[in-house]
Amino acid sequence: MTTTESTHTSNRKYLVTGAAVIAVAVAAYGLGRVYPPLGPVEGTIAPSGRYVSPQIGEGDVTLGDTSIAQLMQTDAFEVMTKNPSFRTLASDPGFAKLAQNGAAMAAIAANPQAFSGLAKDPAAFSAILTSAEAVSAVAKTADAGQAAAFSSMTRQPEAFAGLARHPEAFAAIARNPQAFSGYAKDFNGFRAAASNPSAVAGMAKDASAFLALSKDPAAMSAIGRSPEAFAAIAKNADAFSGIARNPQALQMAAKSAEAFSAAVGRNPEAAAAMAKDASAFHALSLQPQAFSAIARQPEAFAGLARHPEAFAAIARNPQAFSGYAKDFNGFKAAASNPQATAGMAKDASAFLALSKDPAAMSAIGRDPSAFASIAKNADAFSALLGSAKSFSSSANAIQSIATNAEGFKGLAANANALASAAQAAQAFTAASAAAKYASQGQFNARSMAAIASNPQAFSAMAANPQAFAGVAKDASALSAIAKNADAFNALKGVAQFQALAANPSFAAAMKDASFAASFR
Repeated sequence: MTTTESTHTSNRKYLVTGAAVIAVAVAAYGLGRVYPPLGPVEGTIAPSGRYVSPQIGEGDVTLGDTSIAQLMQTDAFEVMTKNPSFRTLASDPGFAKLAQNGAAMAAIAANPQAFSGLAKDPAAFSAILTSAEAVSAVAKTADAGQAAAFSSMTRQPEAFAGLARHPEAFAAIARNPQAFSGYAKDFNGFRAAASNPSAVAGMAKDASAFLALSKDPAAMSAIGRSPEAFAAIAKNADAFSGIARNPQALQMAAKSAEAFSAAVGRNPEAAAAMAKDASAFHALSLQPQAFSAIARQPEAFAGLARHPEAFAAIARNPQAFSGYAKDFNGFKAAASNPQATAGMAKDASAFLALSKDPAAMSAIGRDPSAFASIAKNADAFSALLGSAKSFSSSANAIQSIATNAEGFKGLAANANALASAAQAAQAFTAASAAAKYASQGQFNARSMAAIASNPQAFSAMAANPQAFAGVAKDASALSAIAKNADAFNALKGVAQFQALAANPSFAAAMKDASFAASFR
């Protein structure tokens, strides 16, 4: 055996032992017969490639709550224990504290650069969180006008970015949009007017702002390529008026539109849907592989999402259900008599309710390959469904995807880009909410500047401020983020890390000192 193999075997044994100290030990053989790691084995096929330790013996596994043993059987855990960046993270005692907050961990894992610098300044972190808490209710969703405004901005991102470079001019346009709407078909007219603004009624009051815009060749060129932006502002006057009141919020909104378009192209239908249910899509974006699968088969997943307990049972033991991908009638029969089916008996009432929902069953029946998708992305779905609160939010996004299926159909191929688009939509709604509060005197210029300098962190906190409250109060957790920036950045976009970060069983395991110490 090589040194590497010896080290890995030794570490694995320490990990198993760490899990074992939590409860009463029993023999592995007996536990395997009575409490199998992934649920009942009758009528199921064990997942291929899952780790089964040859070292397990009496005292190495636990009776009762087997969640940690189950965690150690997942692909995500197996892959991450071999990852040097993950081991660097997990060996930091502060990381164990951070791991106790799965929702915050998942958000940090999705966008580590947004948090690594901010975590070095606990006061700034707390200040951003306070602002996020203030706007969270407003930032959870956008009204129809705001959603339409974001959709418009993603259609002409360069034009809006050009206008946002000159916020005083943008604000003047937003205050009197009908006076500028005609320029949507006459950009040369706008160019001439902006070059001599004192002679134009709609520009004279803000002549210096328009003159500065006219002398910015990059901004004027961008507007000239998409002058339809003037019509979009007029069509969604109230929404743009609110954003334009604050220069920092306007910049954040424009950057979010650019980020959306850079991630998935110009897709106004998806943009509007994501903005309207921003926090719901943000929650879904934290598990990109699951998000992508749902976007490919939205109707079937919407049907399952109507029955979260049944959905969660499938996610806990996906291999037991994967065969139904080619045998929907078998699933229908089993769900109608769940107590007779090993994989359903524990959640019989949930499956019976699903079987009696004709709309849900019809949706699943039209695309039963969703069962195979869950099995293929088992870790991501397990993490997504692991927190009832998190899934409650994600379920709204799933329904919205089904309602706007055509808009999402072409986006599913790139899971990380799809997730980035959802996070951009959340950033837009957070910026809109910040603008509203600033106009009411809730935020001073210093607060808005801090928000604008940390837009991704602010928008993630606004989506779920409660998740970050504990992190802000824990110096060791903040230190773990700051000290391990390189490790976090190396793990960005790694599906297994994102799944593990959000897994409640991982948080439970990291509470045990022996388990955490085994990574060192």
